[in-house]
Amino acid sequence: MSDFSLSSLMPLAPELFLAVAGMVLLVVGAFMGNRSLRLISWASVVCYGIAAVMVVSGDGGRAETLGGMFVMDGYAELIKIFILVGLAVSAILSIQYLYQEQILKFEYPILILFSGIGMMLMVSAHDLLSLYVALELQSLSLYVLAAIRRTHLRSAESGMKYFILGAISSGVLLFGISLIYGYTGTTNFALIGQALGAEISLGALIGMVFILAGLAFKVSAVPFHMWTPDVYEGAPTSVTAFFALVPKLAALGLIARLVFEPFYPLQDDWVQIIWILSAASMLVGAFAGLRQENIKRLLAYSSIGNMGYALMGIAAGTTAGLSGLIFYMAVYMIMTAGTFAVILSMRRQDVNLEKISDLAGLSHHMPKLAYILAILMFSMSGIPPLAGFFGKFVIFQSAMESHLYVLAVIGVLTSVVSAYYYLRVIKVMFFDTPAEPYDGHISWGRWIVLAGSVGFILLFIISPSSLLDICRTAAVYLIPSSLS
Repeated sequence: MSDFSLSSLMPLAPELFLAVAGMVLLVVGAFMGNRSLRLISWASVVCYGIAAVMVVSGDGGRAETLGGMFVMDGYAELIKIFILVGLAVSAILSIQYLYQEQILKFEYPILILFSGIGMMLMVSAHDLLSLYVALELQSLSLYVLAAIRRTHLRSAESGMKYFILGAISSGVLLFGISLIYGYTGTTNFALIGQALGAEISLGALIGMVFILAGLAFKVSAVPFHMWTPDVYEGAPTSVTAFFALVPKLAALGLIARLVFEPFYPLQDDWVQIIWILSAASMLVGAFAGLRQENIKRLLAYSSIGNMGYALMGIAAGTTAGLSGLIFYMAVYMIMTAGTFAVILSMRRQDVNLEKISDLAGLSHHMPKLAYILAILMFSMSGIPPLAGFFGKFVIFQSAMESHLYVLAVIGVLTSVVSAYYYLRVIKVMFFDTPAEPYDGHISWGRWIVLAGSVGFILLFIISPSSLLDICRTAAVYLIPSSLS
């Protein structure tokens, strides 16, 4: 019983705080109704800030709780900080959009909050059971968010597709967990690693394959990407922004913990799996994105391609690769936040615009937004000296150091191909015939996100190693043996 004392739960203090805050906000919403949407949204942003302070105020060491089912270390702390930043940005970006589209549901920010709790628990999961519970807490909230506009056909369709395919992936994941438990006799990460280190069985190897397949769905890695373009296009744009910003960061953080802790003895096998997922994702993301006319579908394929680059860091199997993964996802999240801030601001006659052709004349009617989006597109293309270039450079460098030459070449070539559709957006904004004027009002919250995103991308060159050093320090907690 002493294991479940109040002091033993301190590593989970940020998650417990958010859970209590979510319950309180749910009660407020139940009493005040949908008119409390703005209040609850900003209150949730404040809660994310408080939770971030609680994460940072930890001692920086490694602590386990709930019988070793959850762990808090420097790696989990950094990922959680990024998750909380993404949650806050998602909430800020959504407020004006929800009122413009008349999606006045107080449950919206609360669902984001509870999914965020699931993501934070995923990163700290140290047991296959706690992993599954955290993953489902995140997923169930995301299913509802995708279909939150129930009277809208495309939103309901995207929510149904996401739910059905997500349920299948959960079944695949559970089957893999059952195999691992059957062949190792435990669900604890440390004990699984010990069992696999002593004897590697074919059943446990197949179980790992099923688990990685289930998690590959969460990061929309090819060939488990089929839901991404339809859900991105059909869901409300603010929900699409949230999907692009945070859940994949948490899922990649979980995959990294799995392969570097319990499955580390199977490195020769999982590297091949991650290699294939990475290469296929980069190729599909680059070439399928060339034919897209809807900007949300374009960003869906861009996301698939970017997950391929991130998985390259895991395939490297080193501290440099893992730190490159964290670094790349942080840069990607910031670039994506700015991009969606611009997309959410694209309105004409009070209708949100989604076609790439709708960007025609943006430089004429709203030059600030046009130049901001151009900077973001250049960064996503990997043009130096913007932050996106350093993100790809670090990933490719770690792949080369691990002798993944073919994968690195595929990454460079697909990066060149994908640059076409990023630069196409710039061409449409600046050179196509101007269309009708846009609605001019943009909330100050979106301007803050835009300023932060562009400022980071432009000023990153001043001290590019600062963030990378932080990521390296966090990566050491997962694979300290690679420092030798």
